[in-house]
This record gives sequence, structure tokens and C-alpha cells, in this order.
Amino acid sequence: MCGICGFFGKKKNKREIVEKMKEKLVHRGPDAQGSFVNDSVALGFRRLSIIDLEGGLQPMKSSSQNLTVVFNGEIYNYQELREQMEREKKILFVTRSDTETLVNGLEAYGSAFVEQLRGMFAFAVWNEKKEELMLARDFFGIKPLFYTVVDGNFVFASEIKSILQFPGVPKKLNERALEQYLSFQYSVLEETFFEGIYRLPPGCMLFYRQGKYEICRYFQPKLQPEAGCSLADMEKKLESVLKKSVRRHMVSDVEVGTFLSGGVDSGFIAVSSGAKMAFTVGFLDGNSGYNEENRAREVARYAHLSYHMHTIGKKEFWDVLPKVMYALDEPSGDASAVAMYFLAAEASRYVKVVLSGEGADELFGGYNIYREPLALQKVAWIPEKIRRAVSRQAKKLPDRRGKSFLIRAGQRVEERFIGNAHIFTDEERRELLKNPTDTPSCQEFLRKTYEEAAGLSDPEKMQNIDLKYWLAGDILQKTDRMSMAHSLEVRVPFLDRDVFEAARTLPPEAKFAHGKTKYLFRKVAREYIPEDTAARKKLGFPVPVRVWLRDDDWYGRVKKMFQSPISRQYFHTEKLTALLEEHHAGKKDNSRKIWTVLAFLFWYQEYFDE
Repeated sequence: MCGICGFFGKKKNKREIVEKMKEKLVHRGPDAQGSFVNDSVALGFRRLSIIDLEGGLQPMKSSSQNLTVVFNGEIYNYQELREQMEREKKILFVTRSDTETLVNGLEAYGSAFVEQLRGMFAFAVWNEKKEELMLARDFFGIKPLFYTVVDGNFVFASEIKSILQFPGVPKKLNERALEQYLSFQYSVLEETFFEGIYRLPPGCMLFYRQGKYEICRYFQPKLQPEAGCSLADMEKKLESVLKKSVRRHMVSDVEVGTFLSGGVDSGFIAVSSGAKMAFTVGFLDGNSGYNEENRAREVARYAHLSYHMHTIGKKEFWDVLPKVMYALDEPSGDASAVAMYFLAAEASRYVKVVLSGEGADELFGGYNIYREPLALQKVAWIPEKIRRAVSRQAKKLPDRRGKSFLIRAGQRVEERFIGNAHIFTDEERRELLKNPTDTPSCQEFLRKTYEEAAGLSDPEKMQNIDLKYWLAGDILQKTDRMSMAHSLEVRVPFLDRDVFEAARTLPPEAKFAHGKTKYLFRKVAREYIPEDTAARKKLGFPVPVRVWLRDDDWYGRVKKMFQSPISRQYFHTEKLTALLEEHHAGKKDNSRKIWTVLAFLFWYQEYFDE
């Protein structure tokens, strides 16, 4: 795992610039560093040594010396690809690194070679003959990659903070990103929170040549449920690809540990991988609903794992927020990012690599919200015209039990679901912001994605939205930044391309059955973990923010931030204060709205309040 950066342009002091960019990526690669500089391009690299500890130094050239690559990630099938190239292209390899496989594969097969890769990656490759810079990002967006163009220079890096070191890059808040963030709780646009800086979307390649760039998509996750195959056959196939993926993800020249929550996803990985160490976090000030320690400890005992636990208190949680928001590059309204920061810190004391269960819910239908369409079927017999009329009237009612059900029962899934988080509605965010932008509404933003999923069931349409937006924008973003802040590599076996190919064909009854989510995956997992763990309802990564925001100390701190000059610059602060007062008094749970704004304010202080 590494950090990469660089630029294509006519700057004279290229080496000095790329060194400054690399300095902001030391946490991603503290073990080694390297640079490649010529008249046209500068490439920078920071290394965290995992495979071929002595070889694998970057930037690395192809056998012909024409291509030069900087690469962040792991290619798990690099040995098979290497054998293929030795056989078909007669290439002689001199290291055991996956980087050498990557750069020679790109030379031998061109950009189409990317589709043969199995792993997580973000890389840049300079083609000397073509004078072309190519970037690529993995299928699901496990590894990050950002870019901008300034004064005729094309600039890229693993993290935005590195790009900001390039001379002339303006540091200006993108208020369109802020407006969408207030609904989605993460930066959903290809535009980032920094005006003019963009993220390369997952499954895409970018080619920069002669002052212009073109983005090409090589992969789009698409659910295609198939009928006619027995559940038993599907279960057998799913188990096979999962076992193969976990085995691939264990390839390393250093010890590999595992995150462990006590749920089915991490439990399956912990047991099937044969890892020796497991890591968990819990909370001092929350009730049992916020702690999975006992459940995780049970699985660790069952799998004979060395178990390491860190317990987080509310003061420690608050105090680390500036560091977390700086590490994230962009604000995240997902409070579990802070818990992930502590979890990664604990694991990094013992290992360089851990496995984690990200992606299982998106692939196998694991979120509890996916069951909502089944609950709404109870009123499907009522004519839609009447349900929609009731829904409109219900919005005018005071908050009480059943109001949300009445509203949602009269809405199509395209109207009510924008992803796992829906913090502020379009109307609420416009009323909250002092300067609303021309950014599209949530429904307008997602319309094309819903249209492309027209043939799917409602739960699968929801799953599709999360696959394309929530997974990369929230889940994988926090996992990468929080782990790399501690020089820890996190591998995600569920997000293997072959696992996805099996998962995308699963029909609804293989995902949602007998009142359970992830039905077929749970059947597979029962062969590896205790029955109660396989059947356990999803808890998520709960953080007791709701409880802590009713604490007088936190209430006072948040109120002060909500009334700060930064807050007054962007928000109608009387509305923020009203949300806080209502929550503190126990009248309503506004914790997610409060936290989303609070996270933005902490982030803004780190990047703009100088």
C-alpha cells in the first residue's frame, strides 16, 4: 500500500514540487520513497512494504523502459498474470512484486490489461513514446485518486492534501459539494469539496495527452439477477468464490490480521482466513447497544484468535476530531469514521495489514433498509392515488409514531431512497444554507441511475444506488483514509471482482428471505462461524453520538461551534441551534443532522481557518 502523486507540465522545478507533494503522503508509505522526473512529467511515490520487501521499489519501469508506473494497492492475481506473460509474451521478471507485473502487463496488452486485474489499485503510468499519462482506479473505488488542471499542468495524487501543495492550486470551498453533502453525508459528486479538484470515479481510466484529458469507463457494477438456478447451486458457487478471494487476500510477506465486530461479515472473514490476530473497538459511555465487544470476543475465542480491544471515551472521541477530519480530506457525516480511526490505530500497533468486511452489505443485500419495500407491501392494496394524497397530508402532521410510514407509503422508491443516509431533505438544506447553489436535487442527481435499474425489484434498486455511490463515497473513503492515517493496509475480500460476478446474479429470494437480509451469504457463513453469529441482525458500526449530544458538556461545545463565525458564514445558525436544543431536550433525535454539520465545521477549520 502506498501514496502516489505527480504532474504533467512544463514546471521547471519539478523535483522540488513533487518532493513537497510526497511529504503530505508519508503516512501512506513510511517505509520508502522514490521519484521519476523528466522534461514532461514528475512522479512521486511513498511505500508501505507488504510484498517483496526488498524489491518492488517505485517508480518502476517496464522491461522496455518505455513505461514508468507509480502504483497504490495490491494485485492479488499477479502471480497468475505473471505466468501468463512469461508464457505468451516471453517477459523475464526480475522481482517478485505485483508492480512489475502491472507495468509489464500494461506494456504487453495495453490499457485493456486493467480488466484482468483482481485487487485494489490506483495508479499512474507515463508512456514515453506517446508522451501520455494514464491514470486508473479499481472497480469499486477501494483506492482513491484525485486530479486537477492548473495553469496547463495536470496534477494527481492519492489524497487532496498532496494536490494542494502544487503551486497555483486554489484552495476554495465548493459549495455545491457542501449542499449535496448535507443530504448524502458524504461528497457524492465527482467534484470534491475543493473547487476545481476532482475524483477519478471507480472503474475508470483517464488519459492525458497534448493538454487534454479523456475519461473512459471500463467497469460499471450492474445487478443482473438470474432465475432458474437452485439456491443450493448458488450457495455452492458463492462459497467457492468467497474462499478463493479470502485466500488471495492473505498473500503477504508480513503478518495479516483482521477487524472483528461480532457480526456475520467480519466473523466469516476471521474464521475462513486463518488470521491470527483480531481487532475491535467499543465505547465507554454508551449502553450495550453501542458495543459489540462481547460478540466479537466470542468469535475470537471460537477461531482461536489473539484478541485486541480499544475502548473509546467521549472526551477521547471529541479530542481526535480535528485529526480525523484532516485525514479524511473531505468532511464525512459518518461518525463511525472516528471509530475506524481508533480501530486502525490499535491494529497498526501489531500488524501492517488487516482484512475487513466492507462490501458484503452492498453485494448481498445486507442493510435493514432494503426490507422497507416488503413492509410497505402491506398497504400496496390501497390505490396509489390515495396513498400519495395521504403521504402529502402526513408531511404536515407533527412528529409522532407512524408519520414516516405514512409519508413513505405514498412515495415511489425513486422518491424516498437516496442511499443509506438521508440527512436533510432538499427543502431542509436550502432553508439551512445561506447561499443555496444550482446543484441538482437528490432525485434529479439519481434519476439516470434509477432509470438504468428499471427492471430490478425495489430492494435491488436500493442496493444498486448504494453500490454506485454509498460504497465508494462513504464506506471505502473512511476505510482508506482512517487506516492509511496509521500506515495500515486494509484489504476487503468481499469486493473481489469474481465475488461480485457471483453476487450480481443472485435473485431477490437469495438476498431477502424469511425476514433476513443476506440470506444466501448467511447460509454459507453458517459452515464457518457459530449459528447465532451467522443469524445476527446487522448492527452496523454504532457510535453513541445520539447519547453524547444530550450530555451538557458536548451540548455546550457544539452550541459554541454552531454560533461560530464559520457557521454564520454558511448556515442560518438559528436553525442549527433549534436542532441542537430540540435534541438536547430529548424531544427529537436530531443527532445525524447535528453531526453532519459539526463534521463539516471541524473539517473547515482544518483546511480553511488559517
